[in-house]
Amino acid sequence: MHALPYWRLSGYYFFYFAFIGAFSPYFGLYLQSLSFSAWDIGLLMSQMQLMRLFGPNLWGWVADRFGHRVAIIRLAGFAALAGFIAFFWLDRLPGMLAAMAVLALFWSGALPLVETLTFDHLREEHGRYSRIRLWGSIGFIVAVMGTGALLDLVPPLGVLWVCCAILAGILACALILPEAQPQAHPREALPVAAILRQPRVAALMAACFAMSAAHGAFYVFYSIHLTDHGYAKTGVGLLWSLGVVAEIGVFMLMARLSVRYSLRAILLASFAAAVLRFLLMGWGADSPGLMVVAQLLHGLTFGAYHASAIAAVNQWFPGRAQARGQALYSSLSFGAGGLLGALIAGRTWDTWGAGWTFSLASVFAALGFALIWRWVGADAAVDGPGTAKNADPVQ
Repeated sequence: MHALPYWRLSGYYFFYFAFIGAFSPYFGLYLQSLSFSAWDIGLLMSQMQLMRLFGPNLWGWVADRFGHRVAIIRLAGFAALAGFIAFFWLDRLPGMLAAMAVLALFWSGALPLVETLTFDHLREEHGRYSRIRLWGSIGFIVAVMGTGALLDLVPPLGVLWVCCAILAGILACALILPEAQPQAHPREALPVAAILRQPRVAALMAACFAMSAAHGAFYVFYSIHLTDHGYAKTGVGLLWSLGVVAEIGVFMLMARLSVRYSLRAILLASFAAAVLRFLLMGWGADSPGLMVVAQLLHGLTFGAYHASAIAAVNQWFPGRAQARGQALYSSLSFGAGGLLGALIAGRTWDTWGAGWTFSLASVFAALGFALIWRWVGADAAVDGPGTAKNADPVQ
């Protein structure tokens, strides 16, 4: 009987998303302390999305062609740590762009491989995915709260030490991850291009692109937005953490939700929530109560959305296409979509202001809603994000 390496997989997710919890909310504040402009901050932070266009596809192709997923994950952990250490000596835009590119190229390529590794270890127990993935959310909360509290006491440079320690944790977990035998699939030889030509698949990828574009301003400027409105860094951390608590709650409920509601219904609710959420962020920052509501909506705009999208990709890209399917999902959404959103936010933040920048984010979310409404039918069944494998084969 196959023994699931639950804690080793969970540990990797914990540290991987802890890095996001320390980096995404606070690295922009560190860049602001170095007197970088909003455009420069947006450009630097967008490297994380830019490299997601290349890293996941590069490493996904290597893994599908030659195997050795765990070796690639370990290489990515080492190279990401080495790239980040360079920030201790850099304070000019060209050098920081290069270091960010190295960090992002390797760091971004690891997660899609870990996702496929996790599903192969789970075999027929896909219902346990959410219980593993929620440790990533817990890691995020620990990091965002701890880093926020720390930065109320020490200069912004402290974020570099926190991120280095977390990246070392990622590498340590990568070194103990076990490989898994890829699962055979009756449609093993189905080409990726043929899968992408399916209207529901193309629509889902386009909608994921729009959702990540909508989040661009949030990930780059939300902490700056809150501090500009008088929130302490501990308060910023609390709001970030609240969003992830909502995300964890949704992950825990996905088994029931995916039985009761269709993939289409869950995705439509997620995109509708995103429209409301970014309008609240843009125009309601002076109200802590509205910021609480906006962050609670993260349970839908990321938790339900991501769990549903990744389950669909896992089934709609079967067999040897699975790693490239996850890579495409990562690169087109978090990569291309996130890059566009970050660059647009960097350009509009100083000229349009926060309200209209977040309003534009709502427009992207509305576009994703329209794509799901039109092209993803109610019969687009997948293995539920939190359920056992019980869906029909890919149509």
